[in-house]
Amino acid sequence: MRRSREPFLWALFSGGGMASALLLPAIAFLLWIAVPLGWVEGGSYETLFALVRHPLVRLVLFALISLFLFHWAHRLRYTLYDGLQLYHLNQLIAVVTYGIASFMTVVAAYILWVFA
Repeated sequence: MRRSREPFLWALFSGGGMASALLLPAIAFLLWIAVPLGWVEGGSYETLFALVRHPLVRLVLFALISLFLFHWAHRLRYTLYDGLQLYHLNQLIAVVTYGIASFMTVVAAYILWVFA
């Protein structure tokens, strides 16, 4: 009997959803409200670049980006499947959405490895 990949995909979805719910509002507040209003001093380019060059920071960024992408893919898949009722295209939708998330995860890894 063939095992389902659904539990793994649901785990990626829930991990990405939790990371999105906890981290994105704080990041948006800091970058778009607190720094422009002068409540918090923004870091210089050199400081932020040195921070991103650290291997542990790169690893955390890679994990967050991949979780965000798989959360997006899972949400879009089930929006198309349930919302638009495209039941007959379930396999194609799954391949396309998770394929895009996988490809963008590889692109993110490449960018973090080469440019940082």
